[in-house]
Amino acid sequence: MTDSADQNYEGVWDSRLGFGKKSAIIVIDLLQGYTTEGSALYAPGVVDCVKEMPELLDLAREKGVPIIHTRVLYTAPNYEDGGIWIKKAPVLRDLVEGNPYAEFCEGVVPQPGEPIIVKQYASAFFGTSLIATLNGLGVDTLIITGCTTSGCIRATAVDTVQHGIRPICVRECIGDRHEGPHEANLFDINAKYGDVISKAETLEYLGGL
Repeated sequence: MTDSADQNYEGVWDSRLGFGKKSAIIVIDLLQGYTTEGSALYAPGVVDCVKEMPELLDLAREKGVPIIHTRVLYTAPNYEDGGIWIKKAPVLRDLVEGNPYAEFCEGVVPQPGEPIIVKQYASAFFGTSLIATLNGLGVDTLIITGCTTSGCIRATAVDTVQHGIRPICVRECIGDRHEGPHEANLFDINAKYGDVISKAETLEYLGGL
């Protein structure tokens, strides 16, 4: 096989969904553990992502677009709510109440009235009230931001389309700890599950509301 991935997928896995009639933004797990050097969770790509977020969130708030936040939080000392996943990924044990690593990053702190969904697994839908919240808001498009691309972003994008909602991932507003998994997962999401668009395109869309 000598063709590039783009050539191989062209005309087969490259359809576009676009925006629907009403959108919400989800900010997934932008917690200090991912942006603090020395943390085992530290991810340079998430640091870059957090820097890009305020402009997007400010415009969304100005336009009245709903913003939903998620955070991963477990119950110490036994972590029963982490199930098998916390055995696979014990690094997540830092995400407990009282640990600064579990707190939201500066610049992306939820504002009054913005829902905060607490989750224990990768998808923002799994075991949470997210779909009920989206249905209550009447949205058909979910603009996905946050971290990490290869974990919670991908899982949430897949579950978004499986719930009949359009997933739109904002490239500059998504981050991971390494460029390889980041790009590979954005490629897969864009090919099979949703649209990956630029921050500029997203701002243009929001500005037109």
